[in-house]
Amino acid sequence: MSVEQPGKPGDELAKCVIGDVPEWGRDCLDELVSTLLSRESPFPCTFAVAAAKKNSLRFGFVDDLDDEAAWKPLIRILATYLSEYQQLSRDTSLAVFFPPDKEIRSLEEYNAKFWSVLQYLHDNDPGRWPAELPAHPEHPMWEFAFGDTEIFVVCNTPAHGTRHSRFASGFLITFQPRWVFEGLEPGSARGTAARRVIRKRLRAFDGMEPSRYLGDYGDEQNREWRQYFLPDTNDTEMPACPFHNTKVD
Repeated sequence: MSVEQPGKPGDELAKCVIGDVPEWGRDCLDELVSTLLSRESPFPCTFAVAAAKKNSLRFGFVDDLDDEAAWKPLIRILATYLSEYQQLSRDTSLAVFFPPDKEIRSLEEYNAKFWSVLQYLHDNDPGRWPAELPAHPEHPMWEFAFGDTEIFVVCNTPAHGTRHSRFASGFLITFQPRWVFEGLEPGSARGTAARRVIRKRLRAFDGMEPSRYLGDYGDEQNREWRQYFLPDTNDTEMPACPFHNTKVD
């Protein structure tokens, strides 16, 4: 099924899709874009909003969350995006949708699936692990990587009923190359201003204080992996990171 439906608003999104769009996909795509472009409830991440306005987001679809064999196209989708993202904009990311569940699973189940997908990508990565990147997720400079590219990852699920900024009607993973954060480092004028605006919008959007796990890359107290899949409340402790690096000794 093609994403193009003549006469339907948003047909320009067709050129932003990598691969095919399944029957369930258009609704997920429209929901995300509508959320990002909402004026009534401004989405917290101003960079994602800017990307949606510029059509510099890219989208992909995976047909099954439970069948690992169905994840294979994700390797090509991510590799294709990483081959072109620097030509798009500093405001860019790749959003990959999985089919909405008939029955919503627990947050713990979605968390396990998320790390299973990342582990699958890592184990099947044709590239090397970046030499300058720490191998263990408990290092403050660790980040996920694929195709020799460092990537910040965010997961949204239907089970996020309180932290609205992490809600999606279907399982959703967003990949942001660390390149997009250059010039926004902690202590920089742009970085400080951006964090202040985003946290203010987070409070309004979620109706709660931002998670204590949100931190600055490289800070000794920060661990990037904790930000990938946030709990639904601020009093929830996070389990240990299950990621295992198989690319280094």
